[in-house]
Amino acid sequence: MDIPYIVIDQLTPDQQQVWKTYFGDADRPRYIEEGIWRRTQEKATAEQSGWTAADDARRRIIHYRYRYSLVPTTAAPAIGLTDLYLYHSATAPADEIDAHHDALWDSLTTGGWKEAPGGFLWTRRDLKCRITEHDAHPQDAAAGRTLPVGYRSLHVQIASVSYAPPPAVRQLPWNVLSTGIRCKDRPGTPTRVPDLSVLADLLPFQVEIGCGTSVEAGIPPLHRLHEIYRVTDRQGHEPREHRFTLSPTADTLLHEVLTEPEEKTADFVEMFRACFLAEPTPAMWALKELKDAGHLVGPVITNNFDVLAARAGLDECFMRRYDQAVPDVEWVDGAKALLVVGLHADRRKVQARARARGMQVVYLDPEGFWRDGQFMPYPLEGPQDGDLVCRATATEALPALVNLLKQQAG
Repeated sequence: MDIPYIVIDQLTPDQQQVWKTYFGDADRPRYIEEGIWRRTQEKATAEQSGWTAADDARRRIIHYRYRYSLVPTTAAPAIGLTDLYLYHSATAPADEIDAHHDALWDSLTTGGWKEAPGGFLWTRRDLKCRITEHDAHPQDAAAGRTLPVGYRSLHVQIASVSYAPPPAVRQLPWNVLSTGIRCKDRPGTPTRVPDLSVLADLLPFQVEIGCGTSVEAGIPPLHRLHEIYRVTDRQGHEPREHRFTLSPTADTLLHEVLTEPEEKTADFVEMFRACFLAEPTPAMWALKELKDAGHLVGPVITNNFDVLAARAGLDECFMRRYDQAVPDVEWVDGAKALLVVGLHADRRKVQARARARGMQVVYLDPEGFWRDGQFMPYPLEGPQDGDLVCRATATEALPALVNLLKQQAG
């Protein structure tokens, strides 16, 4: 595979300006795409991990980090993937690791990788693959984690040949692992409201947005990444519970990357490409109108990396950060409510902090989506007693709120 890998070719002048303003010269590195999943087999995850006893302690860690840049061409510049880094760690009983090891060798051979002296490094054009094994992983020893007797770990690092991950990048997934698993909230008994007219008596308010606004802009939902990286056995777009991919022998991700890297990389860059090509939706422009009218205060608190709020002229407070367990939020004195739009699980601590400040938490989410003519329920996890829930889309409810407030203002 050639690096740079072209993601979007022949940018128009408008697209070049979008890159310069919101990606290339932005206040945070939006040209970096990064994701981490850690899945562990333990009692607390038994339903999805298959845990039955103490000797079930399989573990899978995925960490990817991609850098995108403008790439000159004979005509207009393109956006290219210039640094690729994918880390895969599997911990399992020795016989499963042995089978995993043999399968990797077969995939490397099938994919045409060339082995370097020493047997731990392979290359294929502009990619390199390094494999290491541990009977007892140094990270486990440093953290005081004890695995069952007979467990081993095998780690695969696939990267562009010119990229050497610094220690901080290599350490990051292990720091995330040390934070423990995400425990689900137990929903309370919120009050259902037909629309957002309740906010007319709760002005000004702040807003937190999740992937619901992105999906309305044509960006794949985040569970699409679970499919791409085989985080679970999910197939299709129904967002229900699926079993974790934990057994190395059932894990197809590395086989896909090693045998057909060009095809798999097209999947890897799918989300970034969709984010760059998306346009702000009517819901985003409605938020801008609410901001300009003084009804919405503070930055848009967001988990999204699509920059759509910024492209609509709104300040963003970005929450999806691995270097902060509880990212800072710019709270505005006098704000009476927090409107939470299309956010299901992540960053629930923002909502908890809003409640602690005496703010009314209002959720805007259809709690499901239409697929093949059928409505697929997708209940919210976070609402608690005293919260309000409006089951509508952002594109429906936010412009309606704008019109209502305009009418009331005369």
